Amino acid sequence: MSFPFPLPSRENWPFLGVLLLVCLIALAWQGPLVAGALALAGLVVHTVYFRDPPRVIPSQAGVVLSPADGRIVRIEKARDPYANRDALRISVIMSLFNLHANRASVDGVIRQVEYIPGQLLNTDLDTASRHHERNALVIESNGQLVTLVQVAGLIARRILCWVKPGDTLTRGQRYGLIRFGARVDVYLPPNAVPKVAPGDKVSATTTILATLNKA
Repeated sequence: MSFPFPLPSRENWPFLGVLLLVCLIALAWQGPLVAGALALAGLVVHTVYFRDPPRVIPSQAGVVLSPADGRIVRIEKARDPYANRDALRISVIMSLFNLHANRASVDGVIRQVEYIPGQLLNTDLDTASRHHERNALVIESNGQLVTLVQVAGLIARRILCWVKPGDTLTRGQRYGLIRFGARVDVYLPPNAVPKVAPGDKVSATTTILATLNKA
């Protein structure tokens, strides 16, 4: 069944149910107008922010897709601490107004999943990649490693990830989400070629971040 407006992801249905219940109680009991209005506003906002639209997946070989909607904030040489290697890092910042689902950038097998609790910092800061609460996936794709790191946002520290080592991902597949603004760091082989620039707006799955040279 298709819908004219994309439904929120299943992981957010409990929140929508609670907000809907509050709205119904306020309406049935003729409760405080302010409480009902706030609950209704929360219901609308949650529905809009956590919708889960289908995406067109590029078919080109050797490309790395954006794992999130947002804006490119950094492209730089860096150390990938999860795969213990030198890498090219591309960072995508997700605002409150972006969709919050995270999608696989490449086809591959998950070799490592690492969750690190951390401090509550602004995700615009470079220190957030090292000290913030985060969850990292190391994916082997055609003999090369691609690491996707979910970095929790300043407003709400809530990372969801429902894959594990040994799982196979296909590009564009949803593997998790971060609620209420966040950042995703993508670590690539050093010889990867960026196809975006700082300041560019990107869309999960449909935007090509980089191309991978043959291993």
